[in-house]
Amino acid sequence: MTTVDSGRLFGVGLGPGDPELVTVKAVRLIAAAPVVAYHSARHGRSIARSIAAPYLRADQIEEALVYPVTTEDTPDYRGVIEEHYDAWAARLAAHLDAGRDVVVLCEGDPLFYGSYMHMHKRLCRRYPTEVVPGVTSVSGASAALGRPLVERDEILTVLPGTLPTDELAERLAATDSAAVLKLGRTFGRVREALERAGRLGDAWYVERATTTGERTAPLAEVDPATVPYFSLALLPSRVHEETAAALAEAAPAPAQGEVVVVGLGPAGRDWLTPEAQAALAAAEDLVGYGPYLARVPDNPRQRRHASDNRVEAERAEFALALAKEGRRVAVVSSGDPGVFAMAAAVLEVAAEPRWKDVPVRVLPGLTAAQAVASRAGAPLGHDFCVLSLSDRLKPWDVISARLEAAARADLVIAVYNPGSRTRTWQVEAAKELLLRHRAADTPVVLGRDVGGPAESVRVVRLADLDPAEVDMRTLLIFGSSQTRLQDRGGETPVVWTPRRYPA
Repeated sequence: MTTVDSGRLFGVGLGPGDPELVTVKAVRLIAAAPVVAYHSARHGRSIARSIAAPYLRADQIEEALVYPVTTEDTPDYRGVIEEHYDAWAARLAAHLDAGRDVVVLCEGDPLFYGSYMHMHKRLCRRYPTEVVPGVTSVSGASAALGRPLVERDEILTVLPGTLPTDELAERLAATDSAAVLKLGRTFGRVREALERAGRLGDAWYVERATTTGERTAPLAEVDPATVPYFSLALLPSRVHEETAAALAEAAPAPAQGEVVVVGLGPAGRDWLTPEAQAALAAAEDLVGYGPYLARVPDNPRQRRHASDNRVEAERAEFALALAKEGRRVAVVSSGDPGVFAMAAAVLEVAAEPRWKDVPVRVLPGLTAAQAVASRAGAPLGHDFCVLSLSDRLKPWDVISARLEAAARADLVIAVYNPGSRTRTWQVEAAKELLLRHRAADTPVVLGRDVGGPAESVRVVRLADLDPAEVDMRTLLIFGSSQTRLQDRGGETPVVWTPRRYPA
């Protein structure tokens, strides 16, 4: 039963010794507490307080809980120490009854062989109580050695060094990994138990882990006279040692290179798929058109190879040559690499016999047509086609014939590469062709830099389309006879094409 309006009791774990391993929550509670309690030996020095010292305030009330005995031989040790636990609990209860919060500092974790637990069981039923866990000495020792405690299905056993030698030996022989705490005067029999269990050669000694006084050594080499109480014996993971040794002996597998053509989507990271992100992270070399390559964050581990936009075949050959040397290569492409982009260029070059052993994968990306359509509404809601107005790689006669066929078929048309500094007449020609088959008020969506800082999406009538407003970074979507336009109060009208077509 808790006391109304009382203070709160906090058992705060401080970790194995390094003040930087104290948790953020522990630091906050220590700094805010009006009362801080800690255990110490009769000399008055407290390891717990020394760890927490950077986070203490000068005006805090400090309650030093001084042990009457530590390692001395005492006829009734348990009776003496229990009396002091009762007295200390009464001192802390006085603060709690007065409404003052009390933080009890504890090395390691408060409920893992922690001194705090004796206050906890005396006070937790009377006052609001919270325990803040800390890094244990076992975890600190494992980290100091750089050896895992357990791997796969191994079992970890934690033992006090105060157990009889026979019992220690039996338990050590039966487990995979073990930590033996409370060494000091028990070190001799712990060593003997390890030897009887046939585990002495596997055992490590760790003293004052994570502190400036840290010491590690094979346990068999340690002088018992030098062992303090704050040390432990560790039997690390045997599975880890075995697999690590096998890896060290194994010859490295020959590097297997590949080319992955990655779609970056229309703009920044938010438009990038997790699959594409993983491929970029795994790559050793990034190859691509300079502005697209610049969209991938720098990673000093990776080599970047930027090139002009008009050398697609050369770029593909360069990427394949890197992969043939065993490099993992990502060829980046805006939007989807299979839509007017690098996938076809890479696969065309890769079809040559000399590249037959180089793996090539294509990872899709969100297309510019999808991005622009989403900003406008759903203009691609029914049958549509995608065309490029660039006549650099195909003659205009082919482009106009396809545009004519799409117009006659009443398809919504998404147009890539509509114009550039050197191509200024194609948009006007496309407009005139479409006006022969579509109404003057057919909606046309102009999307530029969608997802980027200069994003612009507008909707105009087909008759009002101004070719001077269209450049290489603009994508056009010409509606069909069924495409609808509605003003819903936003800056841009909503455009959609119904999924049903009149019979």
